[in-house]
Parts: sequence; C-alpha cells; structure tokens
Amino acid sequence: MKNIFICSFLLMVFSLTGISAQTKVIAHRGYWDCEGSAQNSIASLKKAQELKIYGSEFDVWGTADGILVVNHDAEIDDLTIEDTTYARLKDIRLKNGEKLSGLDAYLRQGKKDKKTKLVLEIKPHKSKEKEDEVTAAVIKAVQKAGVKKQTEYISFSMNICKELLRLDPEAEVAYLNGDLSPAELKKMNIGGIDYHYTVLQKNKNWIDEAHEAGMTVNVWTVNDEATMREMAEAGVDFITTDKPTTAQKIVSGQ
Repeated sequence: MKNIFICSFLLMVFSLTGISAQTKVIAHRGYWDCEGSAQNSIASLKKAQELKIYGSEFDVWGTADGILVVNHDAEIDDLTIEDTTYARLKDIRLKNGEKLSGLDAYLRQGKKDKKTKLVLEIKPHKSKEKEDEVTAAVIKAVQKAGVKKQTEYISFSMNICKELLRLDPEAEVAYLNGDLSPAELKKMNIGGIDYHYTVLQKNKNWIDEAHEAGMTVNVWTVNDEATMREMAEAGVDFITTDKPTTAQKIVSGQ
C-alpha cells in the first residue's frame, strides 16, 4: 500500500510540472564545463559519472594506422586525425592538460561505473572503407572492454549505423542527421532518433511516432533552460546537453 501511494504521488508531481518522468540527461562530450575538465577527456567522463546521470556522450575517430581516439573535431592541432598516425597524435594535450585519449583507456574508465551509459558517437570518415574499418574496430574494442551492455551508439553516417547493426544486431543504435522520419528508420531497424532539438520543434509528431514504433528519442545539444523544459514536456527520452546539472534539475522537477 505504501509503495502504491509513493508511485501515485510521484505521478501526480510530474503531471503537475508537465515533465515526463522518463526524460533522462546525457552529458555532451562528458561533463566538461567545469574546473579541471575538457571536452572528450577522461576527466569529463569521470565528472559525468559523479553526477549520476543517465549517460556520457563522446566521439571516436580512427587514425591513419587504425588506432581509435576520442575527439570531436576531425582535426586537432592542425592535424587531420584520420590522415595522421597515432604516434604523432598521442602526446597532444587537451585544454585541461590531459593527453588525447585512446578509446581503450576511455572505456576502462567507463567500466568503473556501470550505471553510466557510454553514448559512443562514431564520426563520419572520408570513405565507406574507412568507416567500415573504424566501426569494426569500435565493436571489437567495446566487446574487449566488457562494456557491450553499457554502450549505446550514435552516428550522422547511415553507413555506420547499418554497419553497427550488421556486426552486432543487438546494438542500440540511433541516427543523428535529422533528415529521416522514425518510420523510415524503423524499416532499417534503427532503434532511435537522436536529432537537434530544432528538428523536433518542426516535427513534433515524430516523438509520438518514434515511441509508437518502439524507438527512443534524444535531442541535442540543449543548453537553454526553456528548451530543456519544452523538450521534457514533449516527452523525449533523453536530453543531451553541455549543462547536465541544470538539465537534471529541470527533468527532476526542481
């Protein structure tokens, strides 16, 4: 009886605030907007883990010699990652003084807190062959690290999304580009839409359409409080943000 009362009370609270109890927060490139951190650094992952939010997003590239590294942009220190060997990249420092992280080291840190999802974005590369090579290497690294159940995948490249599912049909994959409806993605067995919030502001019916198809809905990169509230009230499953502490307060009704 006590549990029933608590559940009823929580449902009433979320109903009054207009915010979905299901909306969860993902730190964009880790929790980097704080002291001692930097985008896509291991420190940013640690700090995201400390927040006890749903997950931490990060970006993966393959070097010219097939090593996987974590960085958002295609270039770092004027070097194009996929055209550069790891030996030339490994000592580059991020803004917090940390070295550019390899994926293996990043996943080892991720495994230390299994409750924080690892939202792994594979960046589009210059050729299908390179994308396929990197995707296969990512799947192998995730399996080797023992974080398969903890990892979710996203990409702007449809080729990468399809290749992920070909290599691991059980993988949780969401598409980022914003140009396809949930119905179109469902036909390709893509499990979620992960679109810029402006896409869903223009196509609000896609949220319900995705949910009816059993798909997840994420929005990025939402840093404005009013938009965070708007998206939570619209019923999205996840909000990816550079301001995870603020988003967490909003989705929890504070």
